[in-house]
Amino acid sequence: MTGSRVVALGHYQPAKVLTNEDLAAMVDTNDEWIRSRVGIKTRHIAGPEEPVDELAFQAAGKALANAGLSPDDIDLVLVATSTAIDRSPNMAARVAAKLGMGSAPALMDINVVCSGFTHALATADHAIRSGSATRALVIGSDKMTEITDWTDRTTCVLTGDGAGAAVVEASEEPGIGPVLWGSVPEMGHVVRIEGTPPVFAQEGQSVYRWTTSQLPALARKACEKAGITPEELAGVVLHQANLRIIEPLASKIGAVNAVVARDVVDSGNTSAGSIPMALSKLVERGEIPSGAPVLLFGFGGNLSYAGQVIRCP
Repeated sequence: MTGSRVVALGHYQPAKVLTNEDLAAMVDTNDEWIRSRVGIKTRHIAGPEEPVDELAFQAAGKALANAGLSPDDIDLVLVATSTAIDRSPNMAARVAAKLGMGSAPALMDINVVCSGFTHALATADHAIRSGSATRALVIGSDKMTEITDWTDRTTCVLTGDGAGAAVVEASEEPGIGPVLWGSVPEMGHVVRIEGTPPVFAQEGQSVYRWTTSQLPALARKACEKAGITPEELAGVVLHQANLRIIEPLASKIGAVNAVVARDVVDSGNTSAGSIPMALSKLVERGEIPSGAPVLLFGFGGNLSYAGQVIRCP
């Protein structure tokens, strides 16, 4: 095999929905203020019985079902998350146990915050290309509301909980393009999850300026590495951080014929869960045809970024 491809997707969100009106009863904000600044209407909130690994497990089960596979068909599990409170067993191990995997899969968590899923997808692709794995389960899962300061109106309006998962397998024809990844270490402080207990904080204007000025060229370079032009893209799925970031970015990339994911409006910022969840929904609704090229691009914490063009399952 000379490459790998995404063969199926799945996603999961908690049932509880928090509206802008609900938030207005908690902090000094209102629906118009939130929509005008971040474009979010609602977000889903996980309860105490839904930790990060439970969200991941639910999404993973749906992806496996959509692929027509059993848990024992998987030999690599990667979970991208930055909100796992416990360090060991890691989230990948807990998901594997919940799924009943008995085939001794390799198990790894990847913490690159909001770009975690695209980093994990590239890692799975590399493992399969090298022959170290044949079929991987790649999951992005975060419970952002557990680390949210509900008295800070600049951040509490953003966060939501959820997970998305992809089944990746070896393929004669590469369906996952070369990754473009990197970071700006000296600006790592602009997005933080620090303290005991950990709390999410960011310098919103710094993030906005960096993403809108620097990311379009990086996204176009990811397309170039895949050998396609932005005009050929059928879909663009950026990290669902803020609608005011997503819409200018999609326009500046030049993907004039692409469906642009705007799941942030209904789901909020779910960090590593945002890209696979948004992509899964687009595929489920039939908005992107099978085999069509889709740009995935994650960015955020550490000012790390990772993007690649994939063929839609």
